[in-house]
Amino acid sequence: MTEVLKEYSRAQLALRNGQDREEIWIAYQHIIYDVSKSRLWYKGKHYEHWAGQDLTDELPDAPHTDKVFAKFKAVGRLKVKS
Repeated sequence: MTEVLKEYSRAQLALRNGQDREEIWIAYQHIIYDVSKSRLWYKGKHYEHWAGQDLTDELPDAPHTDKVFAKFKAVGRLKVKS
């Protein structure tokens, strides 16, 4: 049985940027991941990337593949603009 993920808007994702709340979330290909426990996302910053946003377009410039997301729990889906 697959888990149904709650949908979040871009504004809701932006609130989980590691600055105002404990949650540090990022989105990739419409899936939102909780990266709060990663020391690499300390205070919501990972090199030149900031949490609370969709990083799909930034992955081609990263030194790793999308397999890195398997380390993190999926906590939601990013609402698609309608």
